[in-house]
Amino acid sequence: MDTNPTALLLDLAASARDLTDQDALQNLLAAGHRAWCEGVADVQSGIRCEAASLSDAQLAERCAAAGAAWEEGTTRGEAVSALAFATWDASPAAMAYTELAERATRFGVSLLGEEFQ
Repeated sequence: MDTNPTALLLDLAASARDLTDQDALQNLLAAGHRAWCEGVADVQSGIRCEAASLSDAQLAERCAAAGAAWEEGTTRGEAVSALAFATWDASPAAMAYTELAERATRFGVSLLGEEFQ
């Protein structure tokens, strides 16, 4: 499997589609969580670099367009983080992780190892 977080999450979600084995789903979910964290960190780093050259007004426009409105009292850093998360959350990789997590949940698997009866 690929080590790029996006490609890896898409591969993991595809691999989980027909799985029912809890151990296998647990392994995929754990790998997916690590890739999700790496992916969101990559997006946050990229957004942080991009936002450095934007004025507050331009950043506010980017936030609004992504559905992460820069509200009164929010710091610039918080706005950048909200923009990064909104950008990541709308990505195919994040959607694939959600699909993987939902599949795992249907078979009693979570990151905490809890079993749902």
